[in-house]
Amino acid sequence: MNVPTNSVLAELEREAVCAMRHAMHREPELSNQEWKTQKRIMETLEKFGLTGAKTFHGTGVYIDIVGLSPGPNRSIALRGDIDALPIQEDRNDLTYRSQVPGVMHACGHDMHASIALGTALAFHRMRQAFSGKVRVFFQPAEEAEPLGGRTVVEEKLLEGFDAAVGIHVNTEIPAGSYGARAGAVTKSADQFAVELIGTMAHGAKPHLGVDAVSMAGAFINEVQKIVSREMPVDDGAVVTLGTIRGGEAPNIICPSVVMTGTIRTSSLERRQLLVRRVREVAEGVAALHRGKASFTSQSGDPLVVNDPAMVERFRKLVVQREGEDKYVQRPPTSGSDDFGYYSACVPSIYFWFGSREPGNETGVHTPTFGVSDKVLIPTTELTILYCLELLHV
Repeated sequence: MNVPTNSVLAELEREAVCAMRHAMHREPELSNQEWKTQKRIMETLEKFGLTGAKTFHGTGVYIDIVGLSPGPNRSIALRGDIDALPIQEDRNDLTYRSQVPGVMHACGHDMHASIALGTALAFHRMRQAFSGKVRVFFQPAEEAEPLGGRTVVEEKLLEGFDAAVGIHVNTEIPAGSYGARAGAVTKSADQFAVELIGTMAHGAKPHLGVDAVSMAGAFINEVQKIVSREMPVDDGAVVTLGTIRGGEAPNIICPSVVMTGTIRTSSLERRQLLVRRVREVAEGVAALHRGKASFTSQSGDPLVVNDPAMVERFRKLVVQREGEDKYVQRPPTSGSDDFGYYSACVPSIYFWFGSREPGNETGVHTPTFGVSDKVLIPTTELTILYCLELLHV
């Protein structure tokens, strides 16, 4: 491999980053099951002389690299998530396509973790040249509960840190370009479950029962009015019903329907309000139909909020290193990410690297999603340089 003269990574480090990406993609593991991935990461770190890695959340890993140069002695955290999704990959053009039926890296976490690995390796090699500490998280369970990001906060793994950096592929940004924005960049995502409880009866005598299916139909219609009639348009709130289960037979009045969904908002103030209003609609619809409602909710990903000064520093670095046209201003995403737990603790940035090009045009969480290897090393090197700047602010 020919290493450019302005390369930040050494040749062996570049090879390790690409090898990690391919290995993770071939052997993806679902949230909270990332045991092989954890072992592979720890073995690679040790191969390059990085000892003392610690585990968290069962399948997670983090490593501290302490600089030996005098200076401000700041502490910076970098998050690379490692879990995959329950999706069957449909990319026969990839030599490193998933070998695990029904599981693939459909959200770029193989890229994120490999970028984090390269950052750890480079800072270990450069430890004589910087001051402070870099903690690199290889975080499990970004996609599904129990969330790895929540554990980072609960175990106080960011205590005493000055800043945190998160990275994510963006399929709307051209490959080779980057983006970030100040303020909220994702929505919060809370989960809920509603059980609408009626009374069973014969289908020929509906008046003797209380129809949970009728209640469910009314709830589905009414709950969307919370967004369309009670939320500001610029909030972009979303209530999604993802599952519905109920009914025993076509000639029986259904006694119980269970629905689950998510509630998203870009407002810290309206987050609790939305959950409360969904519960009230469920209870109101049930009472109107002479039934009952049981409502439960679970707080999920908080908002990811970017620090304006960190975003501006990132923009300047991209312009300086890649050119003015390589920095792209994108609107906030309607998705969520448990990096919000990090940004709730310390000043943070969650920046995007682009993947869109011919052959890689579909979105994340789809069977044909893909990211070219060619963006891997440049993004890793940009991440290293940015973290280096943050250490010496």
